[in-house]
Amino acid sequence: MLEQYNQGYLKYKEKIESIGSTEMVINLGPQHPSTHGVLRLELITDGEIVKEIIPHLGYLHRCFDKHAESLSYPKTIPFTDRLDYLASMNNSHSYVMGVERMLGIADKIPKRVEYIRVLVCELNRIASHLIAIGTYGIDIGAFTPFLWCFRDREHIMNMLEWASGSRMLYNYIWVGGIFYDIPVGFEERCKEFVSYFRPKLDELDDLLTNNQIFIARTANIGVLPADVAINYGCSGPMLRASGVKWDLRRVDGYSVYPELDFDIPIGQGLMGTVGDCWDRYKVRVDEIKESIKIIEQCADRLMSDFARSPEFDPRALVPKKVTLKEQAYYVRAENPKGELGFYFETQAKTDIPRRVKARGPSFNNLSVLPELGKGVLIADLIAILGSIDIVLGEVDR
Repeated sequence: MLEQYNQGYLKYKEKIESIGSTEMVINLGPQHPSTHGVLRLELITDGEIVKEIIPHLGYLHRCFDKHAESLSYPKTIPFTDRLDYLASMNNSHSYVMGVERMLGIADKIPKRVEYIRVLVCELNRIASHLIAIGTYGIDIGAFTPFLWCFRDREHIMNMLEWASGSRMLYNYIWVGGIFYDIPVGFEERCKEFVSYFRPKLDELDDLLTNNQIFIARTANIGVLPADVAINYGCSGPMLRASGVKWDLRRVDGYSVYPELDFDIPIGQGLMGTVGDCWDRYKVRVDEIKESIKIIEQCADRLMSDFARSPEFDPRALVPKKVTLKEQAYYVRAENPKGELGFYFETQAKTDIPRRVKARGPSFNNLSVLPELGKGVLIADLIAILGSIDIVLGEVDR
């Protein structure tokens, strides 16, 4: 590891020392609105043209892996919430599924619990995409979409707070169940939200999708070919915008997703080239529409087939202590930003794992930025970075 670091440092030093007389070194971040957190990009530029990008991470290192290796499996769930803190439900769902599978209780989880998990995860997916779209608009000068997105996200925050008691870091999905059953009337509130939000989403879609200024700033900018996306380990909207129909909710068919009807949007190059910034934006808009369909179906099932009953206990399978045989296991799920995976190495006769490694989609998606940013204008680099949709809590784990 030290040898790799030294090699990387020497390579970085050579790049800086070999810049030409007409080139400059510019620091973008770590304090800059468009870096979406404490990301530092060291740019070697020739005038307005970016010749080289050297990313610097580590300003928000949170030691997630080491925290997880010093706590029991259930006690780690609040720390998973803080990875991609804009999609906490999705984070804990992935982690919990891994522990449940290692315990051998994944098939015993009540269907009502599974539908509640998918319902809150899809609400959280919409909230995450709304921030991605709103902040992306403001990155390139459109202020109104930012206000509209946060206005509608507020309804979701209120609903998730009603269910879990928290607006952002929920600790709601537990190993073996959920913290508490959803409140009485939650399903009806979800259907009311869908009726309210559909026309609002159409307005937002019209405001940006066909806006000529927005198209000029995003179409044919930052084109990510499918093979490059795959080689860099990109996932989620980044990969699907490049035309690859890969969604773990369909590919792995976890939880109750195989029982639900929804499509997988992909980039089609309608305004430019497949895999450009505009496609990455449009895939997220279309995914919100699919999440709305999933929320409707979950609410209907929870009101009919898996309706609440006085005997229902959402914590019935929550173990008092998680003890596992020695094994290595990897679990993955479709986070709003892509594949979120957890690798476990367990220890016998203890509820503390030997090793936990989080595979965050933001980190892998961000790794392709030096490839996408070569030879573009500095202003276009901002558009490319915004289209990736990163959260530094997941990058600096």
